[in-house]
Amino acid sequence: MATKQVSHSRPARRPTSRTLLEILRHCTRRLAAARLHYGHGTDNAGDDAAALVFHVLGLEGELTERDLARRPAQQDQLAIDALVTRRIKERVPAVYLTHRIWFCGLPMYVDERALIPRSPIAELIEARFQPWVDPAKVRRILDVGTGSGCIAIACALAFPKAKVDAVDISPDALDVARINRKAYGLTRRLRLVESDYFSALQGPPYDIIVSNPPYVGTSEFKGLPAEYAHEPEGALRAGRDGMDAVKVLLREALRFLTPQGILVVEVGNTETTVRRQFRNWPFIWLEFERGGGGVFLLSAADLQKMAKDL
Repeated sequence: MATKQVSHSRPARRPTSRTLLEILRHCTRRLAAARLHYGHGTDNAGDDAAALVFHVLGLEGELTERDLARRPAQQDQLAIDALVTRRIKERVPAVYLTHRIWFCGLPMYVDERALIPRSPIAELIEARFQPWVDPAKVRRILDVGTGSGCIAIACALAFPKAKVDAVDISPDALDVARINRKAYGLTRRLRLVESDYFSALQGPPYDIIVSNPPYVGTSEFKGLPAEYAHEPEGALRAGRDGMDAVKVLLREALRFLTPQGILVVEVGNTETTVRRQFRNWPFIWLEFERGGGGVFLLSAADLQKMAKDL
């Protein structure tokens, strides 16, 4: 006599067939209820939901009413639910799940080998560093701590006649930068160098040195939201007070700048510490229309004047 096998496990729950608009709203509600931290390429639950849904469905640009009314396949809905669950349970930033971030209006690849691009320096690059330099005279640019290569690539595209060097101490981060460099066809004009700050560099000086270095101090690092644990620690931490990298840049940048060159450095929340420790320095603290701050600019001439204080 044949026996019938009986399973006591509950079958996997299949998602309700939803329109794209319903899916976006449902994901947004789930993410908002989880009280996540934003700021890694997205700044609210709706942006996160859109990033994850667009990634799974391969969507681009603005959605029409017809798009929002369509009902994605159940396998796509399952994939979306899985990504949202990972975002919530593991606190993985959305762009590490999609491997895509926008910087200076440019799509970039990113994964957990490199810091997620989010620097307000993007706005300065779009302005071609004016009025601080004459764009027509810029021939060489250096990006220190390039990570994914986003700043270096944006600079290379903003200054098509310039050569760009991008350095990082992390070979893993440079592998990510190579992916982006290849995608933009910049293998001839953008050089990637494994280097501890300036140690591996030689050759002509630079018109612009730009850097988004580590600047998080010990106490601040301990209080960061869980999302930051997915980023490379070395790209965030910079000693007890967050000043280790800044001090190296101030001490060594002058040797690599042209007489009319500029140094641009992001220090984020460490701005107060920089101002206090270097209270007599003529920093130009930049303002940005789209928000963000903690970015200073120094000319080579000003660095020369203050060299005695280092």
